Amino acid sequence: MKNFVAYNPTKLHFGREVVKELGIHASKLGKKALLVYGGGSVQKNGSYQDILNQLNQYNIEVIEFNGI
Repeated sequence: MKNFVAYNPTKLHFGREVVKELGIHASKLGKKALLVYGGGSVQKNGSYQDILNQLNQYNIEVIEFNGI
């Protein structure tokens, strides 16, 4: 195996209504987002649409990977 360095900074936002600031934070990182989620609970509870609305508001292209 060749030597390598992996650098993966992570920032987690937790709390009530933090999704309302998702678009502004995501837009600072780029113009594409990978949305990874499981079954259907995220769609049933409304979080899915809230996330898409925020990302669309900031013209961020969403690539989805569901069923995790």
